[in-house]
Amino acid sequence: MTALDFLARWRVRLGYLLTVLVLWLARPTPLSIVTGAGLAIIGLCIRAYAAGYLHKQEVLTTAGPYGYTRNPLYLGSSLLALGAAVATDSRWPAAVLMVYFAVVYWFVMRREESELLRKHGPAFAAYAAAVPLFFPRISGPRQVARGNQRFSWAQYRQNHEYQAAAGFALLLLVFVVIWRLRLR
Repeated sequence: MTALDFLARWRVRLGYLLTVLVLWLARPTPLSIVTGAGLAIIGLCIRAYAAGYLHKQEVLTTAGPYGYTRNPLYLGSSLLALGAAVATDSRWPAAVLMVYFAVVYWFVMRREESELLRKHGPAFAAYAAAVPLFFPRISGPRQVARGNQRFSWAQYRQNHEYQAAAGFALLLLVFVVIWRLRLR
């Protein structure tokens, strides 16, 4: 198993361990929690929008947010991570969280690119040449969607994207509990 395979398979489990460390070192305040939640809501909206288009392992998705960035789910996740970092109101846990996200997901995106290139060949190569890897194109989408790619709430549910919102809501609740316990 390569390092890329390891990171791809264990990124969520490693994230849980990291969460324990981040929560232990966090010093949230009401302002940091609300500010972090605001950033996270933007990230959740981006993820929801992307999940409504994504047909994993079926087609090369190029419509909707995929016309602006090849990785809108990870872009949304980065805003979730940034929201959590802000909510900690503590430099070290915030730095650890952001470095973890940047390193792990950089490798994960590169690994997924290799898989998509193997599966979709020239179609993915053309898409990759037209659409940025992570930071979205501001000028508008350059890739024309193939087929009948439209947003679907059924696809959102099939991709279990609601779990990200539920997980972040739970994390916010934990930040509130930590804040309340630190008041005593």
